[in-house]
Amino acid sequence: MVSHDRVENSLSGARAGIIVNLFLAVLKAGAGVMSGSFAMMADALHSFADIVASGVVYVGIRVASKPADDEHPYGHGKAESIASKIVSIIVILAGLNIGYFSLQALFQADLPVPGQMALYAALISIVVKETLFRYTIRIGRETNCKALVANAFEHRTDALSSVAALLGIGGALLGAAYGLPQLAYLDPVAGIIVSVFIVRMGWHIAREAASELMDAQEDPEFIAGLEKLILEVEGVLEVHGIRVRAAGPHKFVDLEIGVDGDISVREGHDVARRVKQELLAKQEEITNVLIHVNPCRACEEKRDFDRV
Repeated sequence: MVSHDRVENSLSGARAGIIVNLFLAVLKAGAGVMSGSFAMMADALHSFADIVASGVVYVGIRVASKPADDEHPYGHGKAESIASKIVSIIVILAGLNIGYFSLQALFQADLPVPGQMALYAALISIVVKETLFRYTIRIGRETNCKALVANAFEHRTDALSSVAALLGIGGALLGAAYGLPQLAYLDPVAGIIVSVFIVRMGWHIAREAASELMDAQEDPEFIAGLEKLILEVEGVLEVHGIRVRAAGPHKFVDLEIGVDGDISVREGHDVARRVKQELLAKQEEITNVLIHVNPCRACEEKRDFDRV
């Protein structure tokens, strides 16, 4: 069962994303239209995409918190991975959209100089979105919520797009002030550059989510830690294999241990029970452990050698 605090903290992070992005989207859309800044209008679209992403994460966390049932005996934790995958698609589409709008603006014959309102909106967005990123990434890592971590990086991409917008708008305004109209093209150029970074970040999030959905093995350091714990349990002579798969906040462990081949089935079962209790007690993220008991290979080889 996922802890109530973990769910509530994760949901609060997603809710903050929805509320803050709604405010920024309206602010940037208004500033973009009134100032005529292509970079700011593209940035506003990114914030609207952020609202959708935060909403998807919110739903994903809600579904993932449900307990296991007859149809989902391993729980609903994969909902967080699915939410991360959807967020990655939103990030990539937002990046491509910014690139498209910026390319269109780049080939305009008379590119208008954006107004100062767009500059102020970009500054506000950078500060607010970087703050939201830090808040969300902290909660996501504390609660081990990968969907929320992905959502945090979506906030970071929005902050980056606002940085690009700030540079482009600032350059265009400087060009107008010093009689260099060519600098107005810094606005769409900045949008194109940031779109590349956003698409790259979206691809990274997608790969992380796909790995979990395909039950990729946990990192070697985590596996080594489990093996050390298992070998400390009385009666365990060998560890023959450990497989771990993640489902949102849950980890499911399948392992094979080697015990003295001369002990009874009941004694072997008791060893396995002690291993399971040890792992569940020492590793909070582990939800269930499935153990197969084998005769100790080294013991069997020694017996065969002694017979010869």
